[in-house]
Amino acid sequence: MEKQPWDPYAHKCPSRELLDRIGDKWTVLVLGALGESQPQRFMALRRRLTGVSEKMLTQTLRGLERDGLIHRTVFATVPPRVEYGLTPLGETLRPVLAALKEWSTEHMADVLAGRAAYDAAKAEDLSDARV
Repeated sequence: MEKQPWDPYAHKCPSRELLDRIGDKWTVLVLGALGESQPQRFMALRRRLTGVSEKMLTQTLRGLERDGLIHRTVFATVPPRVEYGLTPLGETLRPVLAALKEWSTEHMADVLAGRAAYDAAKAEDLSDARV
């Protein structure tokens, strides 16, 4: 089988859609939570990911399942029990997400300082424009 020249910078390349999914806030957090402990039930994920709505979590899980990054296991109990876990493909994202998490926590103070400097400069620009 010939290897496809996937290019996420090219318009309508399927790899761009995948990159959009992987870079989505809730996707990163769902995959990170499942990377820490799996399998997990829906409500456990929802409690772990404070701020996510039921609808958004459902959409995120369905998209990840469609992409083959997570698997969904339904147990025939009353009420039905559903658990989510990473597939082998999803597992390959664990080191990437761990590196992003480490970078974000390591550099948060620098980012906050950059934001403060930017905001101060913009406030000064507005003040100068009013004079």
